[in-house]
Amino acid sequence: MAASVGGSVAGLERRNLTGNRVRPARVPVVRVVVAPDSFGGTLSATAAAEAVAEGWRRSAPGDVLTLLPLADGGTGFVDVLHTARGGTWHERTVTGPLGAPVAARWLELGGVAYVESAAACGLHLVAGRTPHTARRASTRGVGELIADARDAGVTEVVVGLGGSATTDGGAGMLAALGAVAVDAAGRPLPDGAPSGAAGLAAAPDLGGVRLVAAADVDNPLLGPHGAAAVFGPQKGADEAAVAELDAALAAFADLLPREVRDDPGAGAAGGLGAALLALGARRVSGAGLVRELVGLDAALDAADLAVTGEGSFDWQSLRGKLVTTVARGAADRGIPCLVLAGQVSVGRREAGAAGVDSAYSVADDAGGVAASLADPAGTLAALAARVAARWSR
Repeated sequence: MAASVGGSVAGLERRNLTGNRVRPARVPVVRVVVAPDSFGGTLSATAAAEAVAEGWRRSAPGDVLTLLPLADGGTGFVDVLHTARGGTWHERTVTGPLGAPVAARWLELGGVAYVESAAACGLHLVAGRTPHTARRASTRGVGELIADARDAGVTEVVVGLGGSATTDGGAGMLAALGAVAVDAAGRPLPDGAPSGAAGLAAAPDLGGVRLVAAADVDNPLLGPHGAAAVFGPQKGADEAAVAELDAALAAFADLLPREVRDDPGAGAAGGLGAALLALGARRVSGAGLVRELVGLDAALDAADLAVTGEGSFDWQSLRGKLVTTVARGAADRGIPCLVLAGQVSVGRREAGAAGVDSAYSVADDAGGVAASLADPAGTLAALAARVAARWSR
């Protein structure tokens, strides 16, 4: 739930030398919405919002701050929704990206299940990422969470896509729902990239549940902007592995119930988006969904300034991620939007086109990436204090 801190700063009444009352001028108060995403694996969205608020109050203690941690479908998606709206947690042990069991949970809210794919197959669950792990990583655990929600009797399952360690095109998820990928001889394929898939052993069992794919990006499945080429390297894939993964996804796409290769968001979560879309999922912007559910628009309506942020403000940020959603909302209301990020590689012109007035790098302010990572909350707070001194007037 959004928290407000700070308040109006009014000078105390005093008297002059003749005893007459003198009312000092009021100090202007800036109403600031602090609405960051998580900062990679270093700070949750809530921790990032609190760090920004702490630093901001050092320079502008009278400003009114509304803390609104956000997510765009990736890491922290269900935690942000639970903070804002409540709901019931369902905790389960599922298959992790490399086969080991992991503890995960999904959120039930008003008869709808919210599943975070990263909880079952996230990057944070693969410590040493190599081409081998990039090929092996599976979304089976995501399918197990969906099956659990289905069995609990929900009518709709919203799957947040982002932060995954996988590039299996959703083959693992489908297998957990009964649609196992098989080779030409009818033998089940191992988890991971579906190389050599010749068919699906059965149709997936959805039990009448509607699916929603909440994507954090709009990338297609294949090609230079696809799942393997864009996101494979951060999952450990080298050039050879990227080519192999892209080829496997292309062949696997031919087996899916409908053509999804060029659909926006099909490349999200290593192609998990494609499998969901092939099953008839409705695609929504993860950031837009969170924006609606947590009340970002109402908060911006009452604000003078918006501050958002994430671990890396880069070109991927401009393809449907959280910071651009906040920036557009601020621009619609004619208020400035600032980005405080671990690192910034977006040019000023591109940032401006997305509605961002200024972007600030924690690493640059702290004297380097290593220094910023040594104390993520402290260095973010220090940057926020300096930014507040400039903007809170």
